[in-house]
Amino acid sequence: MSRKLTLVVCFIFFAAVTVAYAANKEQERLENCGVVLGEIMNTPENIPQELLEKAECVIVFPSMMKFAIGFGGSYGRGAMVCRTGKDFSGPWGAPAMYALEGGSFGLQLGGEATDLVLLVMNRRGVNAILGSKVKLGGDASVAAGPKGRDAQAATDASMRAEILSYSRSRGLFAGISIAGSTIRPDNDASAKVYGRKIKARAIVMGKNIVVPETGRHLVSVLQKGAPRNDSKVAAVR
Repeated sequence: MSRKLTLVVCFIFFAAVTVAYAANKEQERLENCGVVLGEIMNTPENIPQELLEKAECVIVFPSMMKFAIGFGGSYGRGAMVCRTGKDFSGPWGAPAMYALEGGSFGLQLGGEATDLVLLVMNRRGVNAILGSKVKLGGDASVAAGPKGRDAQAATDASMRAEILSYSRSRGLFAGISIAGSTIRPDNDASAKVYGRKIKARAIVMGKNIVVPETGRHLVSVLQKGAPRNDSKVAAVR
């Protein structure tokens, strides 16, 4: 085999390994989203059931990290799952990958990774997040979500904000303010998960999108925890 042909073969092999690694990394991230949400749902003081049952979409960012100690900026990648159907009243659908970037919004936790969960409470919030980059607190209102079984606090919070945010670090779970950060579809990551180019809106609003194997745990946790959209049920009554 000539030297030139050997180099070509090595290059093709390296490229294939790189692509496979990137895909596996995103698939692992998606699977971890399900693990994180499952753990949070099993804690005594978790997301109020009333809120989860009214949420249109849920976004999970596992292991967000600070990238500048002095400034306190943070960056995370994760996945969003929405209820299916035109009015988001159906079962939970396929996950789309997302990225969140922000300045100093409370993740001052000594450099440890922080899990973040966002509840998107209404159609306006969903439409904003399905677009391009969205500034939280500007393009979409956001508030620290109440936890536990305080039904009154849960009702008040859901009426005020389009997005409710929660964090977990060092075993502690609480609402957290992330106003000023930005969130955007991570279409490159979604392409690695699904094996083809596909945008977040097509995943969420499309029909017959098969949930990838690594996303089944996340969808299962949501389907078990909040199988129906309670806000839609109440509207019909």
